[in-house]
Formats: sequence, C-alpha cells, structure tokens
Amino acid sequence: MESQVLAVFIYASITAIATGFGALPFAFVKSFPRKWLGIGNAIAAGLMLAASFGLIYEGVAESLLRTMVGVFVGLVFILWSHNFLEKYEDIDIGDLSGLDARKALLIVGVMTLHSFAEGVGVGVSFGGGIAFGLFVTIAIAVHNIPEGLAISLVLVPRGVSWWKAALWSVFSSLPQPLMAVPAYIFVESFRQILPAGLGFAAGAMIWMAFSELIPDALEDTDAGTVATTIVLASIAMVSFQVLLGG
Repeated sequence: MESQVLAVFIYASITAIATGFGALPFAFVKSFPRKWLGIGNAIAAGLMLAASFGLIYEGVAESLLRTMVGVFVGLVFILWSHNFLEKYEDIDIGDLSGLDARKALLIVGVMTLHSFAEGVGVGVSFGGGIAFGLFVTIAIAVHNIPEGLAISLVLVPRGVSWWKAALWSVFSSLPQPLMAVPAYIFVESFRQILPAGLGFAAGAMIWMAFSELIPDALEDTDAGTVATTIVLASIAMVSFQVLLGG
C-alpha cells in the first residue's frame, strides 16, 4: 500500500512540474509591446474560459447539483478575494507591486484552486486501476502546460522573468500531489466531492476571465483583435481537451 501511495504522489508531482513548461516560450521573447500585452491577456482569458466549461462538463456528468453549488461557491469566493485584495494597495510580489501584483495574485490563486480539483481527479482515477490512473495523469500533465502558459501570459509581460513565471506556474499546481494521495486512499469519499471541486474552480476562473483579463486586454488592444484571439484560444483549448479525452 505504501509503495502505491508513493507512486501516486510521484505521478501527481509530474503533473505539477509540467505546468512550468508553459513558461518556456518566454525564454526566447525579450520584449512585449503594449498590444501584445493585450493579446496575451486575451489568450489567457480564452484558455481559462474553455478550461472552465470543460470542468463544468466533467462535473455535471457526475452530479448537476453538486457542480452548480461548486460554481456558486467559487464565484462568491473569488468576489470576496478580489474585494479583500483591493484594500491593500502596497502589495509586493517579487518584481510586481500595486495593481499588477494584485492581478498576479488573483490569477495564481485561481489556478491554484483549480489544481485542488485536478489533484482529487488524479487520486480518484488511480482508484480505478493503474492503467486508468496513468492515462488521467498524462492527460492532466499535458493539459497543465497551457495552464502554465495562461499564468505566464499575465506575469511575464508585467516584468516577471520567465523562470520565475515557471516557478509560479509549478506552485499553482502543488495541490495536485498533495490532494492526490488522500483522494486515492479515501477514493469513494473524494469521488462524491469532486463535482463540487470542479464547479468551484470553474466559477472562479470564469469570473477572472471576464472581470480581469478581458477588460485588461481591451485597454491595450482593439475589441476585434481581443474577440478573435479569445475565440481562437478557446477553440484551441477545446480541441486540445477533446484530443486528450479521445
């Protein structure tokens, strides 16, 4: 049993590390015009919206009620978090301060909450056998790369180095190995709360996209470009999810 638990922890840790790969493109990009900052926010919004509705779809397949309760609680939580952070104008996060720091904290926080649900998903999947658990682990690891990209698209153009963005991306996925182990040990109990966790993450991410990322994108880029970018990013993410699931 101990060796199985250790294996689940190691596999789930790989999914967390994979998130950092989303920052690698920025190792080769040295400057960001304001227009590209807007496009980056639009891409991040499209990726998050598509991922959110994918989470809702997964949750509803198990329980419509628990998923919708999770969405509502996630919405309330992110509203509270936003209002709480607005009280502090002197927040500093590494290279960021003020408004940029608050936005960075919000997106990293939202993606971290999302990782709790994914960690439960990994642990529950191993309860169905090693082969199924490995498939889900690989799918989530690959899926985490664009999530790391979404985080980096917000952090790097605001002055955070690409390797620090990679570390923040990995940090956002640390709940995956931490939640995978108890979810594997107590698989039946965690299977019951998984739809609520998926809904919670989705509600927070949808709010983040519409309240923070899209308005920021419109400040730096015209509406047509923002809308086109969001659609293309959403289609790419949905296609990615379907290919992984197929």
